[in-house]
Amino acid sequence: MRTNTGLWWLLAAFFALVGVIYTIWNILAHPDVPWYNGIEWVGSVALIFTALMGALIAFYIGRVHNAQGGELPEDILTADIDDGDPELGEFSPWSWWPIVLAFSAALAMIGLAVGAWMVPIGVGVFVVAIVGWVYEYYRGYFAR
Repeated sequence: MRTNTGLWWLLAAFFALVGVIYTIWNILAHPDVPWYNGIEWVGSVALIFTALMGALIAFYIGRVHNAQGGELPEDILTADIDDGDPELGEFSPWSWWPIVLAFSAALAMIGLAVGAWMVPIGVGVFVVAIVGWVYEYYRGYFAR
């Protein structure tokens, strides 16, 4: 995480420097108008806000790194894969319901693009898929 923090601070400094250079360049490129009219505001503000966003992310990651009380297993070169392997939950690798659920979402989106009559069909398939996925453990393994 320390490397990530450093990279985000580097990005924030880069965008701040580029924002200042961009603003000065625009002022110098238009010597015939007052300096505040020579600035191209959209680009200058976008670059400065990008620098501020990079600083915000760097500050947040730095605070999280200090609050966790040590290095994560992903940041230690001698760590094993199992050291950073948390319990992610219970999944059913044999289940076909996620595929049916994705098909229902695709059917509804195609219905929005092609014809509105397909959207209720997609919603109906979605209801069947979500009920099937939620209650699949009540019917047993490989049950439909």
